[in-house]
Amino acid sequence: MINLISDTVTKPTPEMLQVMFKAEVGDDVFKDDPSINALEAQAAAMFGKAAALFCPSGTMTNQIAIHVHTRPLDELICEQKSHVYQYELGGYSFHSGISIKLIEGTNGKMTAEQVAAAVNPDYDWLPNSKLVVLENTCNKGGGSYYTLDEIRPIQKVCKEKELRLHLDGARLFNALVETGESTQEVGSLFDSISICLSKGLGAPVGSLLIGDADFIKRARKVRKVMGGGMRQAGYLAAAGSYALEQHVERLKEDNDRAKKLGAILEGLDYVEDVRPVKTNIVIFDVKAPWTSATFLDHLKGKGILAAPFGPMTVRFCTHLDVSEQMINEVIGILKEL
Repeated sequence: MINLISDTVTKPTPEMLQVMFKAEVGDDVFKDDPSINALEAQAAAMFGKAAALFCPSGTMTNQIAIHVHTRPLDELICEQKSHVYQYELGGYSFHSGISIKLIEGTNGKMTAEQVAAAVNPDYDWLPNSKLVVLENTCNKGGGSYYTLDEIRPIQKVCKEKELRLHLDGARLFNALVETGESTQEVGSLFDSISICLSKGLGAPVGSLLIGDADFIKRARKVRKVMGGGMRQAGYLAAAGSYALEQHVERLKEDNDRAKKLGAILEGLDYVEDVRPVKTNIVIFDVKAPWTSATFLDHLKGKGILAAPFGPMTVRFCTHLDVSEQMINEVIGILKEL
């Protein structure tokens, strides 16, 4: 099967497995796992921050950040397609007792002007605007990304309005290989950053939360109360370190293959619309009599797996385990329909 469901389905390469087998491990709750300590120091240095925290998932890193940055009766501002709203079970309310204000942006992106307009006045009957969350790249936005020039005005608004700024950077490196911008530049703009190791980077498990020393000290306690304190997880951390060293630049291949798929889909008469393909995600609508369900069933019969994103909407996601030959096979089958 050619699996285009998600870049989360990647499996460790043989080289990554060898690094994992050789990892030195300890008890991370006591800060005694050398492989985790090394990964956290590596990630913090990449973004010019003081500290980092290794967690099981990106949902956990986002929710920890939200909890540390806010308190009950505060409000989070984000674009309506954001992962923290769409796919984290209302965790902002469950874990942190805060509300959320959604902005209708473009392909998952919002502007500084929209953020400024969303900040509440200081009335007793309104929650306190406290945190802005950007997703880069935006999953439901079709892998869209913010450039530094788009982020800087938002950061300026946050400083003026005394808001904290968090980056859900689960697929951040897919954006950076397109823009050529640096992790140091990104780090300078955000109070906290979450990056995922188990998507396009190809590690089996894990995300990192990155910030200043006091922020991460508090985040460790929140990770513990959420059940995220791990023991000999250095085997997983070693995979993450390898991914950051070896698998970042190759993400450009995934982006290029997604763009190749998008270009083909735009020329097919059974496709209604293709969202702009910016990185490794392709979202498109099929025309009746197809539905996403019947279309995906047909592809499955041809050995291709993909994800439904609505009654008529399908998502393809390219990744480490999808080769150029596989993409050509998919294109051949799409043209036959």
